[in-house]
Amino acid sequence: MECTRLVTEQNEARFLSSRAALAVNSRGRKSPEPPCELRTCYQRDRDRVIHSKAFRRLKHKTQVFLSPESDHYRTRLTHTLEVAQIARTIARALRLNEDLTEAIALAHDLGHTPFGHAGERALAAISATGFTHYEQSVRVCEVLEKDGKGLNLTYEVLDGVLHHTCGEQAQTLEGRIVRLADRVAYINHDIDDAIRAGVISASDIPRDITAALGDSKSRRIHTLVTSIVQNSGETIEMDAETAAYCEDLHRFLFESVYTNPTAKFEETKVAGIIEGLYHYFMAHPEALTAESLQIAEREGKERAVLDHIAGMTDHYAITTYSNIFIPKAWSI
Repeated sequence: MECTRLVTEQNEARFLSSRAALAVNSRGRKSPEPPCELRTCYQRDRDRVIHSKAFRRLKHKTQVFLSPESDHYRTRLTHTLEVAQIARTIARALRLNEDLTEAIALAHDLGHTPFGHAGERALAAISATGFTHYEQSVRVCEVLEKDGKGLNLTYEVLDGVLHHTCGEQAQTLEGRIVRLADRVAYINHDIDDAIRAGVISASDIPRDITAALGDSKSRRIHTLVTSIVQNSGETIEMDAETAAYCEDLHRFLFESVYTNPTAKFEETKVAGIIEGLYHYFMAHPEALTAESLQIAEREGKERAVLDHIAGMTDHYAITTYSNIFIPKAWSI
């Protein structure tokens, strides 16, 4: 019986673009492993991410709206799935490696804090070493998953995760796709959620943006993705005009939603929760999990506390804070 993985690798070499990151050319893993008979290394990475605990926790972490009552608002998990879908569409159109693209997209937010970027800002402000969700995502993959063993992902996936937000570009075009797909996804679904919440209406979006990009979420995504596909080659990019309108849309979103007092009122409480948990666990490290205590021994107490808090879901963070700081009623 012919090895399925070898057939897939041969098909990649035959059908993908010369710019694609072929699985057979991967720089590999920090800890070498025998190859799988069925899956390429990138397919294997994708599966490891999906089956990780950190991936499952994303369903209970905020995207934009903190603890919404409706079931239709995005969570960090649904955001991740939308990024993966958009990224795969672009990768397929450009004949790049869909499996690598999907693995990066599914892993890119594994290290995100509870309460979305509000939680990230709170941890970054209070920590002596700083904190970013993209670095934490890599740490989840390398150190924290599987009881400290990590997922042992390939170099290319970790590189894409680390560079999905800002700073240097990823070394692969697949990683660069995820960076743009992340932006395309959150700009459009955050507007969609804001309209659903009554924070803004569709008519509030400037007319020149609507005329250029489209008057609905699906039309805007189609316009942006089409621009990326038609203008990418040695790098991944939109045409200048579309990119400018995309930036205008992001600016509108920032001014109308991300800093909107109505939409973000509950976020004013996030810093107090994060700071309270941080100071408590720094003063009482014995309250950490056994796994976190092992991290404290190896890398220091603050590192263990940051990992512990960053891994919490919204509900678990609120419950933990309440159990520590909110007095319980006497029962007689």
